[in-house]
Amino acid sequence: MHDFTVLVLPGAFASSVAATLDMVAAAAALAPRASAAPPRWRVKSPEGGRVTLGNGMTVDTDALARRARPDRSAWIVPGLGTENPGAIRARLAEPGAQRAVAALRAQHAAGGSLAASCSAVFLLQAAGALAGRRVTTSWWLASRLQQIEPACVVAAERMVCVDGPVATAGAAFAQTDLMLHLLQSRFGTPLAELVRRVLVLDARQAQAGYAVPAMLATGNALVARVTARIEAGLPRPPSVADLAGEFAMSERTLARHVRAATGLGPLALVQNVRLQRARALIETSKMSIAQVAEQVGYEDATALRRMMRKWAGANPSAFRTHVASA
Repeated sequence: MHDFTVLVLPGAFASSVAATLDMVAAAAALAPRASAAPPRWRVKSPEGGRVTLGNGMTVDTDALARRARPDRSAWIVPGLGTENPGAIRARLAEPGAQRAVAALRAQHAAGGSLAASCSAVFLLQAAGALAGRRVTTSWWLASRLQQIEPACVVAAERMVCVDGPVATAGAAFAQTDLMLHLLQSRFGTPLAELVRRVLVLDARQAQAGYAVPAMLATGNALVARVTARIEAGLPRPPSVADLAGEFAMSERTLARHVRAATGLGPLALVQNVRLQRARALIETSKMSIAQVAEQVGYEDATALRRMMRKWAGANPSAFRTHVASA
């Protein structure tokens, strides 16, 4: 019996696939040191054979069964290598993707475990696995996922969400965080921690700190202008009421536009812009944390630390330490 089934589609993000396979291989090699059983895995694709990934690398796979056969392994889908809603729709319409969706649907219907990161989360949605669950995906795709699956809660700020047998992760390199969770849940903390340390992986809780405010608008011209207005107003950003007035609409209408484009409410968008500016100043300047707080409109360093811990899962100094030691 296998512990993991890695489902790879042609054109998948190569690093996401490689990270998955390297981490389970590392876990198998390190298992004796952690007094754990070594994981067993297989690699599947819709048609089988050698599959070409997004950057031209290839991986050997076995074909999915013509009739979907659920099992007790955790089915893992690395990122598809597709990063905008239109391209994702096109990928999901392909025959191979439809076969993958059918296999995932059967696994879900049988109560099996499913896991995916980045754009591959949309495969789980197509398989009917997300309704009623708390999930995440790449932060710039979160609003689109919420639109097509209103029955789920998309927590765009989270790096990994686990809800019952379904685990989802953020952007492509969140695949490593997803794999650490799966190794821990199936083989225990000692083995997962050993893999993390040997591969020098950070344990990350949030992806909000990586979001780029201008990209949150996802092509919405109005929200792009709102975001630019917030940035231009720092350290005294406009209130939501002021923004609504400047753009000649009610606060409710503004909120509807912002949430549809970004998955955030207007106040959360303002906070995101402030914290992104703060992070940029911490990483690129010699300002003290108190000076950075003043530049982005927080009362003091304590307020900035509190907000950044909530937003990015780390103290402001963590970003400066990371840059200084790189």
